[in-house]
Amino acid sequence: MKNLIKTLFIMIVVVMASHSANAQIKAPAVTAGSAQAVPIAVSKFYPENPAYSNFARDIPAIIARNLQSSGLFDPLNPQSFIQSPESIESENPRFGEWRAINAKALVSGSVTKAEDGRTRVEFRLWDVFSQQQLTGMAYMTNEQNWRRIAHIISDEIYKRITGEDGYFDTRIVYIAESGAATNRIKRLAIMDQDGQNHRYLTPAGELVLTPRFSPTAQEITYMSYKGGKPRVYLYNIDTGRQELLGNFPGMTFAPRFSPSGNSVVMSLAKNGNSDVYELDLRNRQSRQLTTNSGIDTAPSYAPDGKRIVFESDRGGSQQLYVMNNSGGDVRRISFGKGNYANPVWSPRGDLIAFTKMLGGQFYIGVIKPDGSGERLITKAYHVEGPSWSPNGRVLTYFKEVRTQGGKGRSAKIYTIDLTGYNERVLKTPAGGSDPAWSPINP
Repeated sequence: MKNLIKTLFIMIVVVMASHSANAQIKAPAVTAGSAQAVPIAVSKFYPENPAYSNFARDIPAIIARNLQSSGLFDPLNPQSFIQSPESIESENPRFGEWRAINAKALVSGSVTKAEDGRTRVEFRLWDVFSQQQLTGMAYMTNEQNWRRIAHIISDEIYKRITGEDGYFDTRIVYIAESGAATNRIKRLAIMDQDGQNHRYLTPAGELVLTPRFSPTAQEITYMSYKGGKPRVYLYNIDTGRQELLGNFPGMTFAPRFSPSGNSVVMSLAKNGNSDVYELDLRNRQSRQLTTNSGIDTAPSYAPDGKRIVFESDRGGSQQLYVMNNSGGDVRRISFGKGNYANPVWSPRGDLIAFTKMLGGQFYIGVIKPDGSGERLITKAYHVEGPSWSPNGRVLTYFKEVRTQGGKGRSAKIYTIDLTGYNERVLKTPAGGSDPAWSPINP
């Protein structure tokens, strides 16, 4: 498989005039619950010639959908726009007309042909009330990569208005599920964060589980039961190269990467007991981090690599514990009712996501690393497998519901922000479970 990023995409950024001293636009905080979203007008881009008409229409449409999906922006209906894309490009915005439809921000742009034959996509972000340009950039690309251009522009807009890094130029790897509940076919699959550009990475006859993304490269670890034995593989998404990390009898979760990408942490069952181990990917040497008689499993690194969260029943029930990366200073952090599992440390370091089982329901929640501030943000008959967006503001997970008559089940991939008020399902060709969110694409 060719490296699509390197062969299809070359970007040149042109920074244009930016005035922010009097900017009035401010998005609500991501933790602000159902705060009112920012009304934003995303105009069609101006095409240099009719050959670019589709790009000039489709790129802003994807930008608008991305911004709307965040829950922080309210893209206005294009039918209410008065000024044409050509007029914006030649005259600059007539801000009074945009204020009349209650737009606080305006996105405009153009698609032209560069001298070297590549496509040039340019956008500008305007503060309608201060009548100033907030930012503007131009990108040079091959036409095949126009969707990624839309995601990159979305990230720039998100960052400029919210002050937070965006998460739209990313991918989600997951387990695609099909077939009867008693004989599920599970394949490794990948898609853009909006569900587009979907493709399968493994064949249908191979049972695979729990993919995990590297924070530093386009690589994932996953478990395969090919031949009936649990093996852990390292998969390079860009090249398609697979590398066997090892055979691990008794393992039920794939390892998670360290922040440096040089090691992974995992749980292994040896001599009838499950403990946490760290494996150095450079020399394949492992070291045992826990030695408790309880079941220690599902470890996840903090973003600085100094601490590890894991689940354990050493206290009599499944709870969350934090220790340093050498296995010392173990502290329990969950004390609520029910059982806690699948902890995942936020890339921001401020929260740990988890799955909770209580009263016959499953929940996805978050808790601070010191054990304070627990919040449950979604629930279902079966909901599990949280994974963070690279900016630490959105979670993806899978939710399973019973089908008609209660004889079957259907699992789908969802996303939700930390407020719990913006849950969305991602459309996939079949059912899906065990999602893992990538870092920003290089």
